[in-house]
Amino acid sequence: MTTAEFLWYIPNEIRPGHRGDDAVPGHNSLDTLTRQAVAIERHGWRGALLGAGWDRPDTFTVATALVARTACFEPLIAVRPGYWRPAHFAAAAATLDHLSGGRVRVNIVSGRDELAAYGDSEGDQAQRYARTGEFMRLVRRLWTERDVTHRGEYFQVTGSTVAPRVQARPGRPHPKLYFGGASAAAERVSATEADVQLFWGEPLDGIAERIARLRELSGKLGREHPPLEFGLRITTFVRDTTEQAWSDAEAKVADLAARQDDLPERRGRFHAVGQRRLLDLQARGEVLDDNLYTTPGRIGGEGAGTTWLVGSAADVARSLRRYAELGITHFVLSDTPYLQEIERQGNQLLPLLRMPG
Repeated sequence: MTTAEFLWYIPNEIRPGHRGDDAVPGHNSLDTLTRQAVAIERHGWRGALLGAGWDRPDTFTVATALVARTACFEPLIAVRPGYWRPAHFAAAAATLDHLSGGRVRVNIVSGRDELAAYGDSEGDQAQRYARTGEFMRLVRRLWTERDVTHRGEYFQVTGSTVAPRVQARPGRPHPKLYFGGASAAAERVSATEADVQLFWGEPLDGIAERIARLRELSGKLGREHPPLEFGLRITTFVRDTTEQAWSDAEAKVADLAARQDDLPERRGRFHAVGQRRLLDLQARGEVLDDNLYTTPGRIGGEGAGTTWLVGSAADVARSLRRYAELGITHFVLSDTPYLQEIERQGNQLLPLLRMPG
């Protein structure tokens, strides 16, 4: 897995205690978030995903602040079409990429949010993903062309040249565009417009089937970019021994479940096709593929409808290698407490993943 890239997750959240994190004063202060970003650099991670949502601190602002306080940390910045206009975003991202020496990555998000709160409106699924595809297509043009004129269904620009220009780097003509989504409409966008398709932690057979379908779809739809790459966003629950990992994981799930009554309702949290796919996994069993723990997905909210890979560092590394054998080259991992796990997994898990073979 020497060619794979490993990122973490930074919880730019208003509420403390995200997914079982330490609920400490100043949990989302610049100093706290910087400590996490610096630890990510120090312990061998490439960077971190920063999530987006109207009820969170602005993701691009947080990413800019963390870039200024680090040397090589690469933020994977989640953004939403509708919250951003394409030319405005292309210019902002190009500027940050210039100032940071090429450290920007972008995660395009099309899921539900408080759209009316920031002046957007909701179309049906087909319209939402059609707009996302056009957004990505136009942003890419603005990064790589000059004097861009575009008259699309959702966006228009005339004679647009972004300054400063994005500097092409080896293997990266512009910031990589990551994208998720499991619906047919989302997969068409990913197959034609994304650089990296991000999957949630599905079993190996599900990931293999989706990779094959996306590769086939890329050919059928006449993809014009380099081949689509694939990534995995998953919780990695690592302890010194397998037995300790499972004991602690079960205790943590019980604790997170007990907190649900104290959480605000997450509207539409299970509407997305990808989230429903994870919920459906529980019908296949609590544990799949040796150590893919499906029970956390039942919790939602603090569990975020996710699966966990549970075990010793060797157990989890073995599982991640199996995903790599399917074609996954981008891994976005995390567990809580975030700072503690950045260090633990950086010291115990990453060295195993970087070993050849």
